[in-house]
Amino acid sequence: MKIRLKTGLALVLALLFLSYNLKSDDRKVVEMNTNYGTMVFELYNETPLHRDNFIKLINDEAYDSLLFHRVIENFMIQGGDPESKNAKSGKLLGEGDLKYAVKAEFRPDLFHRKGALSTAREETLDRVSSAMQFFVVQGKVFNDSLLDVAETRINKMLARHYVLNLPEHEKLWEALKKAEDDEKAYMILNDSINKLAESFTDYTMYSIPHSHREVYKTEGGTPHLDQNYTVFGQVIEGFDVIDSIAKVKTDTWNRPIKDVRILSVHLRTN
Repeated sequence: MKIRLKTGLALVLALLFLSYNLKSDDRKVVEMNTNYGTMVFELYNETPLHRDNFIKLINDEAYDSLLFHRVIENFMIQGGDPESKNAKSGKLLGEGDLKYAVKAEFRPDLFHRKGALSTAREETLDRVSSAMQFFVVQGKVFNDSLLDVAETRINKMLARHYVLNLPEHEKLWEALKKAEDDEKAYMILNDSINKLAESFTDYTMYSIPHSHREVYKTEGGTPHLDQNYTVFGQVIEGFDVIDSIAKVKTDTWNRPIKDVRILSVHLRTN
């Protein structure tokens, strides 16, 4: 009986080990060639909707010749606006997208460490991701005090999300969306929502896991984005390219003065 139990346990462990390796080794690998060098990403199988959407766009050559249109040093580099392909110098970018969104896929083990591939999004009730726009994290190294501040910021965003989803605040949300072109009205409504969120506690507060904290304290990243933007991949080669792009000179709208262009993107086949 003991021998059978041990054999069974060994078999289970072997299957788990095999499953883990397949999960890791079977990830799709993407090469993104830019005029500043090449970044290589692994796409997470844990976020299949984002993975498959990204692969479809790559196969459609949708990213070829687009710009990294928003660059903020020690934060991230953002690209994927379809309107950036032939954009004239100085044009404000960032509003372009496709006519669909991707359902959010927040996973507890996927976070915004340096090199994380994540999705841009507008504020919506379901926090859906942009179909095309993405960003790559550069970030910075944090200490525990700064991580505590980031954790507070995460929970403020989560509280705001849950407040806006309450049925009694439906009209407040509708008013906020209608006021997007009226800066004064928008700010008044936005402040009201934030005040409601400050006292809202009917949700599970997020704590940055110890393992994530250790990464943020050594490799760096942008922790305040965790659990609010979907991470769906990770740079495995070309961290120096992130740093090179992140340090370029930008205009008032964070668009690089000299275009940073995606030359091509393709899946590795071997």
